[in-house]
Amino acid sequence: MCLGIPGQIIEIHDEQGVAMGTVDFGGVRRSVCLAYVAHEIAPGDYAIVHVGFAISKVSEEEAKRTYALLEEMSQLDELEWLAELTRTSAAEAAPVAPLPERVP
Repeated sequence: MCLGIPGQIIEIHDEQGVAMGTVDFGGVRRSVCLAYVAHEIAPGDYAIVHVGFAISKVSEEEAKRTYALLEEMSQLDELEWLAELTRTSAAEAAPVAPLPERVP
């Protein structure tokens, strides 16, 4: 089954003309292509992400409902494992640059 997961946009930047961003999935941060939603999204917003692409903007309430359902179905185990791995790796990583205001 293919599943889109909600994540919070942390940072938006341009990468060779393509809107990209850092998205937080319950403590796990990943680089995501924002090209499909760049015109409607800003840091702090939530988006549904599928295979590395943000495909639609969602409200914070919808994102929280989705996480609650995934937790109820015991589908967040992998996300928790990745969060722990990320915390371990983050201790060795360089500091993150300041967030931009918005991608035009």
